[in-house]
Amino acid sequence: MTVSVVRLGSPRSRDEGLRIGTVRRPPRGVPKAKFASENWYDVWLPELSPGEATVKLGQKAETEAQWKAFAKRYAKEMASPTASRVLELLAALSHGADFSVGCYCEDESRCHRSVLRRLLKERGAKLA
Repeated sequence: MTVSVVRLGSPRSRDEGLRIGTVRRPPRGVPKAKFASENWYDVWLPELSPGEATVKLGQKAETEAQWKAFAKRYAKEMASPTASRVLELLAALSHGADFSVGCYCEDESRCHRSVLRRLLKERGAKLA
């Protein structure tokens, strides 16, 4: 039983389980009825996505210092009571169920999901 961190829209791995979209907005041009069948996500959880201003900060990050500023700001958002409780829940569920969390970005190292991976690990999540 584990949580995987994935790119939404990519082919699913065999044991991936439920796919959770941790993105601010649904995929553009995709009918809601096709989100799961086209490997976007089964459940949308925007509470774990960066806020709009934080997303823009991350998208504009060109230097390591700018990326670290984004990561720090996103981590601070995830320290809010609601987000923190959701992260704790997912960490606990990872010990009894297979599921995945993800975003659209091609490069995980420059995506909020790299920070999300770290935050889940810090809470004791069992990661794939």
